[in-house]
Amino acid sequence: MSTMTKMTTDVRFETFLANIRLTPEQRSDGQTKHSGIRTCLNERYYNLSSASANSLLVGSWGKSTEVRPPRDIDLLFVLPASVKARLDARPWGTNAQSELLQEVKRMLEKSYPRTTMRGDGQVVVVSFSSFAVEVVPAFKEIGVLYETGKYLVCDTNGGGSWKVTHPTAEAEHVKSSEDKTRNTRDLIRMAKTWQSYCSVPLKSFQLELLAVKFLTSWEHAGKSTVYYDWMMRDFFAFLIAHANSLLNYVKVPGTDEMLWLGTEWKSRAQSAFARASKACEYETSGKAFDAGWEWQKIFGDDMPLS
Repeated sequence: MSTMTKMTTDVRFETFLANIRLTPEQRSDGQTKHSGIRTCLNERYYNLSSASANSLLVGSWGKSTEVRPPRDIDLLFVLPASVKARLDARPWGTNAQSELLQEVKRMLEKSYPRTTMRGDGQVVVVSFSSFAVEVVPAFKEIGVLYETGKYLVCDTNGGGSWKVTHPTAEAEHVKSSEDKTRNTRDLIRMAKTWQSYCSVPLKSFQLELLAVKFLTSWEHAGKSTVYYDWMMRDFFAFLIAHANSLLNYVKVPGTDEMLWLGTEWKSRAQSAFARASKACEYETSGKAFDAGWEWQKIFGDDMPLS
């Protein structure tokens, strides 16, 4: 394939990153959607008109790792302690967590009667046409067992249970890595684009934790976008190593919960590594178009050719 107009590695990756960021219009639309949900639940549960109280953005919107096309907006809403007491008073064997999701769903349906909703595991999914908002009902627990910043969230599976989560610690985990390297959020966004384009069976949260872990030991961490071709190549190699049974997990910040990664994604990581290695060789030899062609096999058309 002939070489066309040359594109340097840094310009290629800076253009790619700009292409996968939310547009101002998408960000404004998302803001409108999650603010409306927060206002609705504050009115229903606290008789309070507020688009921010008793709630916080978690997931990509809480960690500034959003990508386009738009994905779900994760919203944790803290319910009054009286609701938890009411649920705890239910007869033994009742799936209180399922009842909670259905209750929150009913509260939202009063304000959004034409919007499709469902309770799903730990969240109520409000499916707007542009964004879906995933509402995580939560209770704040402070005491010997639960520190400030930790929450109880519901899990309807297996008859129902409560799980501990620490969203502040999760967000700080990403921020701390970003402050040290200035590469973390870029790597997470690119990994999520690969995940979507190549249908990789890894969760975004798992990729986020893997990205932070990778950058703690990558020799070029903190360097500019000139090194991003190597960063992606080496990250895919890092992922492949984690298919090994001794490394096949990540720990959740704040709770130390172990998330097992499985191996279903290994072949896709191997393919991405092979293509990234070839792209790096093309970048080094000045074959910009050929490099772009290989990168597009990993990331799609948002990666420029030349």
